[in-house]
Amino acid sequence: MKNDESQNEIVHEELPAEHEDSLISFLHKVIRLAIKALAILMVAIILFGVADVVFVVYQRLMEPPVWLLEVGDIFQIFAAFMVVLIAVEIFINIRLYLGTNILPIQLVIATALMAIARKVIILDFDTITPEYVFGIAAVVLALGVSYWLVQKKVKQPWS
Repeated sequence: MKNDESQNEIVHEELPAEHEDSLISFLHKVIRLAIKALAILMVAIILFGVADVVFVVYQRLMEPPVWLLEVGDIFQIFAAFMVVLIAVEIFINIRLYLGTNILPIQLVIATALMAIARKVIILDFDTITPEYVFGIAAVVLALGVSYWLVQKKVKQPWS
């Protein structure tokens, strides 16, 4: 990947493979190995999540009345889909962290937006308090503004 001056502003060196202290260098390598293990585990979770989505869809379609979905069923299916999509976004964050020298701030904020969107989609307005709704609204607003500001400031190489 080309390393020009605009990218130098966002280059991170938290875990350099080479460090003047051999212990720190070894620990950085161990942490990078742990991050690779997390990536492998995330792929396994994504596959289990896809199987869960298939199971949830099958369950909802087989319940009487067969092949008909109610609004609540559709929300549960959406929630199952969103969990898998969030897991995919987290995997992409891990992969970008390992594969580039770029800190994927915009992608991290987008992942958080997707997670909070999932929460909004499955909200049960019969059981939540107004304070909870205001709290969710504040988080959505803060993340939206953050995303807009980061997108305006930095053009990411993967977008």
